[in-house]
Amino acid sequence: MCLAIPGKIKSIDYQYGGAVRMAKVLFGGITKDASLDMVPHAQVGDYVLVHVGVAISVVDEEEAEKSFRYLQEIGELDELIDASQIDAPNPDTDR
Repeated sequence: MCLAIPGKIKSIDYQYGGAVRMAKVLFGGITKDASLDMVPHAQVGDYVLVHVGVAISVVDEEEAEKSFRYLQEIGELDELIDASQIDAPNPDTDR
């Protein structure tokens, strides 16, 4: 199943020589990068639905929180949490 996960934009910057507008998006305590090319009007503090690293729409806070809770209840956020643990450097092994 393909899911879009709601998250809050914490910061925005331009990458690849200014060609791509990227955001740091907070997903319940986990921060990931997401392209904002499909939502050029999105701003810091907005909630967006992110699918495979691309923000596909802006949603209000209430809808984002409701969707996040539902996804958490059905176990669809496990992969996001597991991926964040894999991506995080391990000070004991990454020397």
